[in-house]
Amino acid sequence: MPELPEVETTRNGITPFLCKQKIQRVVIRQKSLRWPVSEQLYAIKNADVHDVLRRGKYIILCLSTGSILIHLGMSGSLRVVESLKLPKKHDHVDFVLGSGKTIRFNDPRRFGCVLWADNWQDHKLISSLGVEPLTSDFTATYLFQAGKGKKLAIKQFIMNSKIVVGVGNIYANEALFLAGIHPERVTGTVSKRKMVLMVEKIKGVLAQAIEQGGTTLKDFVGSDGKPGYFQQQLLVYGRSGKACYQCENTLLEIRQNNRSTVYCKVCQK
Repeated sequence: MPELPEVETTRNGITPFLCKQKIQRVVIRQKSLRWPVSEQLYAIKNADVHDVLRRGKYIILCLSTGSILIHLGMSGSLRVVESLKLPKKHDHVDFVLGSGKTIRFNDPRRFGCVLWADNWQDHKLISSLGVEPLTSDFTATYLFQAGKGKKLAIKQFIMNSKIVVGVGNIYANEALFLAGIHPERVTGTVSKRKMVLMVEKIKGVLAQAIEQGGTTLKDFVGSDGKPGYFQQQLLVYGRSGKACYQCENTLLEIRQNNRSTVYCKVCQK
């Protein structure tokens, strides 16, 4: 599933082609996605795109009359193609631009969405989201206060999008390893000093992944159709049974909330 770095990589890729351009029309070939494609999109004609934002895992195309919310789901991608290029299988929605380019939404599993919002900040999918991890709002003080008294595992806590958005499974594994925190550690027992390290490592891992174009384990490609390269730098995720890069002990794997967690029993306390 595309996580924050993959979504931000996509946003960075499509922004130069969308910003200050006109969406001449929207072509919808398959409207049955996770939720039906919003009817308002059929009426878009020569609409100016003022900005392209990201909130959590949502890409937001800001128009003068409202916004288009796009979620890539488990297997979705947005690619920049020539408008005359014929669509392929699973090319469900096209944003045809006045420049001769098209932003094409492809989603084999159809778990993504393309929705209209009069005011995106108030949309029910956006309004309850937690802080952005790469902003100044995400601090150790914030995380420590939010975690006080919490009895759930720290990995589940930092993956809660109502606390902080975009720390998906891959990046939670990596950040916890770098911070030296056991993934099953009870959140309320994590010290302020460790939360400082936790915030630092989350920010660092996400920033590095964005710089590398995200992580491609199976489906993800960027707007240019190329995979992300951060998987080549993964320290623990996907390395169960292999030697820890720090201490050379064997990495272990457990399941948390039906997701894979890989950790080092020596380096993570």
